[in-house]
Amino acid sequence: MTSTTDPRAFLYRDGLDPAEAQSLTAAALGQADDGELYLQYRRAEAFGFDDGRLKTASYDTHSGFGLRAVSGETTAFAHASEISAAAIARAAETMALIDPATGPRATPPRATNRYLYTDADPLDLVPFAAKVNLCQTIDAAARARDPRVAQVSVGLSGSWEVVEIMRPDGFVATDVRPLVRLNVSIVVEQNGRRETGTFGIGGRYLYKSLFEEQTWSRAIDEALAQALVNLDSVAAPAGEMTVLLGPGWPGVLLHEAIGHGLEGDFNRKGTSAFSGRIGERVAAPGVTVVDDGSIQDRRGSLSIDDEGTPTQENILIEDGILKGYIHDRLNARLMGVAPTGNGRRESYAHAPMPRMTNTFMKAGNDDPAALLARVKKGIFAKSFGGGQVDIVSGKFVFSCTEAYLVEDGRLGAPIKGATLIGDGPSVLTRVTGIGNDFALDEGVGMCGKGGQSVPAGVGQPSLLVSGLTVGGTAI
Repeated sequence: MTSTTDPRAFLYRDGLDPAEAQSLTAAALGQADDGELYLQYRRAEAFGFDDGRLKTASYDTHSGFGLRAVSGETTAFAHASEISAAAIARAAETMALIDPATGPRATPPRATNRYLYTDADPLDLVPFAAKVNLCQTIDAAARARDPRVAQVSVGLSGSWEVVEIMRPDGFVATDVRPLVRLNVSIVVEQNGRRETGTFGIGGRYLYKSLFEEQTWSRAIDEALAQALVNLDSVAAPAGEMTVLLGPGWPGVLLHEAIGHGLEGDFNRKGTSAFSGRIGERVAAPGVTVVDDGSIQDRRGSLSIDDEGTPTQENILIEDGILKGYIHDRLNARLMGVAPTGNGRRESYAHAPMPRMTNTFMKAGNDDPAALLARVKKGIFAKSFGGGQVDIVSGKFVFSCTEAYLVEDGRLGAPIKGATLIGDGPSVLTRVTGIGNDFALDEGVGMCGKGGQSVPAGVGQPSLLVSGLTVGGTAI
């Protein structure tokens, strides 16, 4: 740790002693197969700047604990927003309701001294006035870029949290997690037509980089360029066609349509399209899909997951062959494999479950220009917006926020209203080209599952997919 003060002090500021917490945990979970006391302190702020003035500014702090006991497939879980010996003792009464363990106790996670990000608090290092001034500066600069700019919205947010995982076997692990994000949205107007462009950037680092002119200026340029492109867009065609996906953020389709199907709980229960298929070909040759929570400063990265397991690179699909799933401790134990560092929870009020961190497809050997040249008639999808996915089947519908017609290997007019429709397992088998231009997203992703949201990262190279259904608005 680099702080001059111990961040753990925020967890024990109300009189609870770490030794007392350890004793209470051991007593509450002594008869369980597995479990932990999860302590969390979090502070967060957000600024919303719209129409030339600050519209919203929020700041909040919260802290609490979650106590979990696991016996077989049964979980007992209790939580409270008060970190005290009395509250933990009351929660322990719930743990007594599960059946005592009959087999050997689960071993603790391996220890690590690795930290993938600073433990400094981004909220305290930059004055309130400077954050508001940044929003004003971005607004003014965006309006000065082009006379067609009609509206500018800027969002700036940051959070800092301290978590500690305490087990009945004496294992203790602590993590200090910063997270920042900047979003710019620009509306342009021409001849009575309005279109929008957006760009966001963030990660597990401090505000400093977001305040650098090259960073926020690029955010303006990207959002404005997308909005201006959409001014010239035509109605999207419909039908089955070849689709070229751009690098980086389009990996959100891979995350949603395929990644969730590789999470351990769905596969243990046999409800995923990938259940029981380890060692089988599930994708085209050359397709390698990885989940890696150990990448420095990335939004989806964690030094340790929310059960204390260090994150790592997990190869899920290698050269088209299914190699494994991502696991929390419970599903790993029940499936007879090792945890992968993917036990995640939204907060102390939630029990952990298998979740993705940074999930992406690795680069191939194809020149992106050569991939474009292979498209006789189709579309190039550069960026995505919202979508809907059935996690079990992998069926998806994604809307494109920036896309273009492609004819005879050349980019044509930008299109509006295009949606991509399909299912993840089928898409993997229809990959016919993998670019050498791999990129991770800019750091704005959130992943939802079971009512919980956590930060996540995505990525991919340019990807050529044949026979993908495009929903359009052209008549």
